[in-house]
Amino acid sequence: MKCEWVKANILLYVYDELLDDARYELEQHVSRCAQCAAELQSSQGFKTTMSALPVAEPSPNLLASSRMRFQEALENVEQSGFWRHLTFDFASWFSRTRSSPALASVLFIAGFAAGIGSTYSIVSNSHPETGVVSVAQPAEASITGIRAISQEPGSNKIDIKYDTVNTQSTQGSLDDSRIQQLLLFAARNNYNSGVRMDSVDLLAQNPQAQKTREVLMYALRYDTNPGVRLKALDGLGPYVKQDVRVRNALLEALLNDSNPGVRTQAIHLLEPVRADTSVREALQRLASQDKSKYIRSQSRSVLAGLAEID
Repeated sequence: MKCEWVKANILLYVYDELLDDARYELEQHVSRCAQCAAELQSSQGFKTTMSALPVAEPSPNLLASSRMRFQEALENVEQSGFWRHLTFDFASWFSRTRSSPALASVLFIAGFAAGIGSTYSIVSNSHPETGVVSVAQPAEASITGIRAISQEPGSNKIDIKYDTVNTQSTQGSLDDSRIQQLLLFAARNNYNSGVRMDSVDLLAQNPQAQKTREVLMYALRYDTNPGVRLKALDGLGPYVKQDVRVRNALLEALLNDSNPGVRTQAIHLLEPVRADTSVREALQRLASQDKSKYIRSQSRSVLAGLAEID
């Protein structure tokens, strides 16, 4: 074992991230090599020193800006590279099965069993008297995208078309758990901003569930379409008093969102809690330092109302 490998993996060893066999090899090498032993002792001392220091909590502003940069980086990643890598990996993996008859046999048996299980599932859901076969609704993991969302005018009926292998459709009320699952999926995962907006708009009508508010906060923080973020604000606004996480999400939008309309709406929604320390500090900062004259004016206007509740 070379010293270079040991030095490259010492930190993994110190933080218990090495596999057992690699740990054993490293320990054996260190017992024979004084230079690597000194390197290991230095790394362990560093870990001990760092562990004694208090853990600094990142500020909400830092978290928000980091999340936004991370989301933008994800959106700019080329998808084709992943698929090429995936195809290459599958090809090389299957090429190894040709030299492994036992593994090939296991794969064949597993595939055969899965086929029998699928057939049994379909037959068990059939209705002999009508000849109709009931197909179970696909799990969220099998959905590739939401194609369209529409609400029947004057009713609570929602129609959602989604893609698995083929485009499918399901209908139900906004209270239907399946409809809710698809709306949550669309708000987080769909590449079509119009579909995301329709989904968030419907979710904002009924944000009592904690999971729904989490999706709205996610849309407010990360969605690239300002219209979607405004819809998310509409749904979150009524909970700014009772839910601290909602309040923090609105503060992040107020301080970091790139759209003036979203920031202005956040100011108005935070007005009922303007006496809160974090809200007051944010407004004072904006009133004196923000680049936008309108945001400075709106912040001062809200702060002026503090005298009424002090």
